[in-house]
Amino acid sequence: MKKLSIICFSGDFDKAVAAFTLASGSAAVNYEVNMFFTFWGLNLLKSRRGRTFSGKGLAARGFGYLQGGLKNVPMSRLNFTGASPKIMRRLMKKRNVATLEELIDASKALRVGFYACEMSMNILGLSKDDFDPYVQEVIGVSKFLEISEGGETLFI
Repeated sequence: MKKLSIICFSGDFDKAVAAFTLASGSAAVNYEVNMFFTFWGLNLLKSRRGRTFSGKGLAARGFGYLQGGLKNVPMSRLNFTGASPKIMRRLMKKRNVATLEELIDASKALRVGFYACEMSMNILGLSKDDFDPYVQEVIGVSKFLEISEGGETLFI
């Protein structure tokens, strides 16, 4: 079986769309796909989709609020104070292109593995309870290397 592993470092809307398009598309043609979410990429998996003070400690809670969950992910360029992702979502629906949320749901339905980075979670004061219950496991880099062994790896 072919295998694709995607490291999601960015929490940017356009990069997340690319990551989940690759994940769901690859899984649809029978690739084994695993995604490792680290640092700002963890924001894509938060169970609370709006701005909340998540995390342990003042600095972590501040970062949690500023990241804002899936509904507040910015564009990597030309964000226009948050308007661009909203415009993109409308354009995607209008043109019958799967939205970010639909791509995430498709990835889940196609059994893409979702893994959260233990080190990043520790830094940001987060626990597994802060994330979508679909996240299979909280792991470190060495475990992700085992999971991804023998396949292609992309860093987005």
